[in-house]
Amino acid sequence: MTPSPVRLPDVASLQAVLARLDPASAGADLIPALAAAFPGFDFRLAQVDDEYWRDTRSVIRPGGTRIGELQPWMMAELAKDGGDVKAVWARLKDADLQITEWRGNSAFVFAPTGPAPADYIQIALGREVEWRAGPVVNPDYRPWGEEELLDPGWPRDKPLPDTDRLAGPVYRLLDRAGGAFIHLRSFLDRCGRIEREKREAKRPELERRVIRETGPRGTTRETPFLALVPDYFEFVPREVRFFQDWEASNARSQRVFAHWALDARDYTYKGEREVGFIPRPLRMPKERLLMTPETSVHQLMDRIEALDRELDLPFGWFFLMTHGHWVEPDVGLAIAEGLKAQRVRLPDPDAAVLLRWAERTYGF
Repeated sequence: MTPSPVRLPDVASLQAVLARLDPASAGADLIPALAAAFPGFDFRLAQVDDEYWRDTRSVIRPGGTRIGELQPWMMAELAKDGGDVKAVWARLKDADLQITEWRGNSAFVFAPTGPAPADYIQIALGREVEWRAGPVVNPDYRPWGEEELLDPGWPRDKPLPDTDRLAGPVYRLLDRAGGAFIHLRSFLDRCGRIEREKREAKRPELERRVIRETGPRGTTRETPFLALVPDYFEFVPREVRFFQDWEASNARSQRVFAHWALDARDYTYKGEREVGFIPRPLRMPKERLLMTPETSVHQLMDRIEALDRELDLPFGWFFLMTHGHWVEPDVGLAIAEGLKAQRVRLPDPDAAVLLRWAERTYGF
């Protein structure tokens, strides 16, 4: 008997699973609920400490009775006073009305679909809690424009006690730019295809383009653009290179999703398709690795080895370097020069990846 094919999740089915979760036990129930809805996947959850705020707020009475959403309610209050912001503030600053606010943190669910680095799925979620944020207007500060009434930022300057928790936690798909659910292998294929299509569309123009250079005594030389950039149509997007480098290096002994989440995007803006991601480390190192004039390449080797031990990932420093914040690109360039001069050594697979990167750098 042929086994039934595993059904990949989709946005509508994921939203249905999340809607059925009880906030009282959502954290414990999330993975079992996903496993029941999509048999055959080994789901695992990673939380990220990156507090954000939704723009959805409600107006409530002290007992918790909801009056309505803040923006339309406040627009109606402004209309009562002919748009006079000062008058609205004077009228509301002593009222007992309060506003709520949804605060969240990113959470990512992963599940492998095969043995290769890109063989997995990722679900981007927000774990969100609704809080009693404060009075409907700041009684101590008169706003200068209606935007400060419609989108108040002042409640966010202090942590809130647990007694002000109103609802949640709830899990919600973070579909900010079409990247709530991705199958990485398919997503990378899409990245490469879209990039090729963009470049192919420019082929007629580039085949006609020439670079003019002025030489001695006013002589002019013209060089076809494609002669100067012969590999223009062979460009590999950084997203694809990230996974290629992972597979080619000693990092391949571990899964990408054990160390990185991806802020993925797939949208069209002004007729232009944008597909890609920004990698986010799930584990931050204790400190940044910066290049200074007095740092020797041997000291850099000691520090990258210590960083790999801290991350528990072979060649992990390299991928932090492509991320661009925790390890400066100059560190990689200095080590690459040390390899060429045979002053230092890396395992052969890692050395090959680093030298290839140094020839054509990329970063996020």
